[in-house]
Amino acid sequence: MNDGSREGSGTAVEAAADSLHVRGISVHFGGIVALDNVSMIAPACQVTGIIGPNGAGKTTLLNVLCGFVKPEHGTVSFAGRELGRVRPHQLAGLGIARTLQGIGLFSGLSVIENVMVGSTSLARAGFWSGLLGLPRSDADERRLRDQAEQALRLVGVADHADAKPDTLAHGLRKRVVLARALVARPRLLLLDEPASGLADAELAELGELITSLARTCTVVVIEHRMDLMMSVCSQIFVLDFGKVIAAGTPEQVQADAAVTNAYLGTDIAAEAGADQADGAVPDAKESSGG
Repeated sequence: MNDGSREGSGTAVEAAADSLHVRGISVHFGGIVALDNVSMIAPACQVTGIIGPNGAGKTTLLNVLCGFVKPEHGTVSFAGRELGRVRPHQLAGLGIARTLQGIGLFSGLSVIENVMVGSTSLARAGFWSGLLGLPRSDADERRLRDQAEQALRLVGVADHADAKPDTLAHGLRKRVVLARALVARPRLLLLDEPASGLADAELAELGELITSLARTCTVVVIEHRMDLMMSVCSQIFVLDFGKVIAAGTPEQVQADAAVTNAYLGTDIAAEAGADQADGAVPDAKESSGG
């Protein structure tokens, strides 16, 4: 999707610069600490995961990255540019796109029209050209429609371009949401629970798609499906009560006792150790309640 924006001798330099830096971010909502001195780096053209129990601060962090929440302390920068004063509607122009936890598609528009909404930052014709139906506006709409079709093909739903979103299965609608983010050809893609509502059989295909996207852009993923995260992420940051309690490769994070305690609870983890000493291994899913 990014081929058109990364042509020429500067491709390698630009790709190397497309890293996300989060430094000392703190956010409070009244007396509640949502984020406490959170720092992380998402390297260019890799998949970085953010995991943690419910209420750990994951979505708040994503909202900080998008400018929806202003932190009391800390900075966020992408490709060397600080984003502190960037408004959410300016993100697309900076090469940053985000998906939401929900679907958020317009039921009155077709699938391809929904995807075209995500390409408005690429429009060349001005407001008056579109209002008056000038030839320049028609050409611009054809170009954006072509780009929307490319995005739909990339996520495997091109055959449903003219359908209304409400007629599609949940998994297909999630793909349309992803296509809407991709149509703007982002250099940084923020995915908020892309696997929510998907069947287990759909995870492998989603994982392959996310991995392929990281060839041309920096990807940051928040997700509860640990099997997906372990298969697609180069590195994972673990949040608990607003703090980073672990970071590393999927294997390192999976073996970290602090992560086990965060998901299962200290008391339960202690009981698990006692059970293992007796030769019994507890079911993590049952212990965590899902």
